[in-house]
Amino acid sequence: MPEGDSVFRLRRRLDAATRGVRIADGELRSGNAAGRSLAGLGIRSHDTHGKHLLTRFDDGSTLHTHLRMQGSWTITRAGRTLPTAVREKARVRFRLDDGREVWGLDLPVVDLVPTAREVDVVGFLGPDPLRDDWDAAEAVRRLSVHPSRPFVAALLDQSLIAGLGNLWVNELAFLRGIHPFAPIGATDLDALVELAARCLRVSATVPGMYQVTTGNARKGASHWVAGRAGRPCLRCGTRVRVRDEVANDPEQRRTWWCPRCQPMPEGPDVGGSG
Repeated sequence: MPEGDSVFRLRRRLDAATRGVRIADGELRSGNAAGRSLAGLGIRSHDTHGKHLLTRFDDGSTLHTHLRMQGSWTITRAGRTLPTAVREKARVRFRLDDGREVWGLDLPVVDLVPTAREVDVVGFLGPDPLRDDWDAAEAVRRLSVHPSRPFVAALLDQSLIAGLGNLWVNELAFLRGIHPFAPIGATDLDALVELAARCLRVSATVPGMYQVTTGNARKGASHWVAGRAGRPCLRCGTRVRVRDEVANDPEQRRTWWCPRCQPMPEGPDVGGSG
């Protein structure tokens, strides 16, 4: 699943390619305004909050989309098109006045809302480290409300802090040296939030550091535990464990950890496989 840093990078690409450009023709093909023509609208800007993308038009409306597991955006050059099978997955399409076409493919969330009412679709989200209105103290406050909640569950809750997905949650648990199922209150929340914000910003903005947590961008060495089930921990050599986050989870989230580097603060370790 794309995380806040990947959607932020997508926003920057779309903004650089389409900001201030007028739509010659196009339409929404799903969502609350399916069938709505986009012809004649000017693209004011693109913005993000957590994993949500907001495309603002000059008529006072905003297109709210979310990629979830399968969605993507692509832009084709003037005179070029996508294969028929790919075009059939388009949920948003607009041709710009310079002939390029923008395609929102297989998007599970497509909402058209008044720009003044964006709060209706993103107002539930917690503070986002990649936004100008980032409020670290508020993120700490929200995370501290239920200190007994498991670390991974708390950080995946977008209403507490927005933009962290499964990869970052697992890597942050390792970097903080805490078991992923230990209570969130067992770690220093101020230090955790500061680290999470720094990691997301580096990943979103520094060339070559996209979702690199070890400092080594080489394939197979870029993550401490995520995706490394059964392999030796890069720090101590202990076999990395894995456990399903939720049985039959459609997003196929997994939780990885090193039992030596991330001991449970109290009580027995949580069992796992892999």
